Amino acid sequence: MKPVECEFESEVLAAVLQSRWPERVDSSLRAHVAACAVCSDVAAIAGAVDDAREQMRDDAVIPDSGRVWWLAQMRARREAARTAGRPITAVQVIALACAVGLLGACFGATSKWFQSALGSIASSVSAFEMTALLAEHGALVLATAAVLLLVPAAVYLAMLRD
Repeated sequence: MKPVECEFESEVLAAVLQSRWPERVDSSLRAHVAACAVCSDVAAIAGAVDDAREQMRDDAVIPDSGRVWWLAQMRARREAARTAGRPITAVQVIALACAVGLLGACFGATSKWFQSALGSIASSVSAFEMTALLAEHGALVLATAAVLLLVPAAVYLAMLRD
């Protein structure tokens, strides 16, 4: 069975990460790494990771502080404008729904042909038939009412999420 751990593993790892491997360590540790499979794997992998970290550090481009500050200020202003605009958008959606409802009420109250059509339908349909008509189309009436109430609420909640 292959050993999974070695008592010198932490020493080898520390030497590699401190850039002491293999020149600035004692010869007994180098001899142990040559003989121990666990420690040789640790030295190889830690060396590769350390080299990659150094290369990434050299390739990293850090922006100047003025640009970072300016971008943070612009982001804060955009978020503040978005936050301030949410209640205004909600009021606009509610106002649009009220305007559409008022427009429909005015149309129904002032249109003679619409009133005469409703009157002829109401006179030709008895109370029993009206109940049957509502029973047949009650789901449609409820769905329409639900859409008229839920759409503005859904728009408002969607605007809150953004």
